[in-house]
Amino acid sequence: MRKGSLEYWPHRRAKAQMPRIRTWQNVAEPGFLGFVGFKAGMTHVAMVDDTNSPAKGTEVMKPVTVLEMPKIYIYGMRTYKKRYEYIEPDMVAYDKELAKRVGIKDTKNADISRLKEQKDAVNVRALAFIDPAELGIANKRIRRFEMGVGGKDVQERIAFIEKWMGKELKISDVIGTGDYIDVKSITKGKGWAGVIKRFGVARGYRKATGKIRHLGVLGAWHPAKVLYTVPHSGHMGYNYRLERNKRVLKMGTAKDAPAINVSGGFVNYGSVKNDFVVLQGSIPGPAKRLVRIRKALRNKKAKKEPQINYISTASKQGS
Repeated sequence: MRKGSLEYWPHRRAKAQMPRIRTWQNVAEPGFLGFVGFKAGMTHVAMVDDTNSPAKGTEVMKPVTVLEMPKIYIYGMRTYKKRYEYIEPDMVAYDKELAKRVGIKDTKNADISRLKEQKDAVNVRALAFIDPAELGIANKRIRRFEMGVGGKDVQERIAFIEKWMGKELKISDVIGTGDYIDVKSITKGKGWAGVIKRFGVARGYRKATGKIRHLGVLGAWHPAKVLYTVPHSGHMGYNYRLERNKRVLKMGTAKDAPAINVSGGFVNYGSVKNDFVVLQGSIPGPAKRLVRIRKALRNKKAKKEPQINYISTASKQGS
């Protein structure tokens, strides 16, 4: 009997460490809808429970994840148009100085005036990049990505991105304490795994099958083929995963970082030295893994300012 979930299928390895976000929140107010950070590690906090649980109003302990947020540079924008039933990228506009930094040499036909005159555009997104070397972690390659932008129409979004082109964007310009966000990342890679570890099937009886950590049967006699739902050994982990409605419990700048740094630094990461975000709960991936966030797409909870009484800075080296 299989015990593994078919919610995510097939279990394939991620192609890149920059997860793709295909859907963004549709808001009328101009503003950026996403950001990029790096997972530092986990600790726990003592906070007042403000939910409708039986512990409401009392102090409870909650596990939290710390993300270090680099500066984002807006180097351009890209419009999208509808062709038949598909929506495909069309025109681009760049800030020439930042475009050179990311390796774009040809910027002759990349003026904003062409985008403003375009009438068949159905959407526009901001082009941005981060430089992990500014954080001091081992990952030093510049990473480029797209971000969704809010606005009533395409022209309003273009005007908003134009104001930010060539400038630095911080996490405080996108979200605030108490907001709910979606987190997309890549899980830990665990290499090749058998059916017991990968899908949780039952161990076999040695005298009945001759094998123990092995699949008992590949399926029925008919249909005379092996269905895709039958568990097999294969690569485990390193998959794209999306965590919805993660609550932002605390935000801070480099000056506030000592208040959340654990003694001896986070395991396999070190100390946070830049802007940071503290999220309730856990998120996919190991330390130093790139994480993309966006404003929550399906959130129905009202924004509340959490009351945190204590943040654990005890060493996690022995955990």
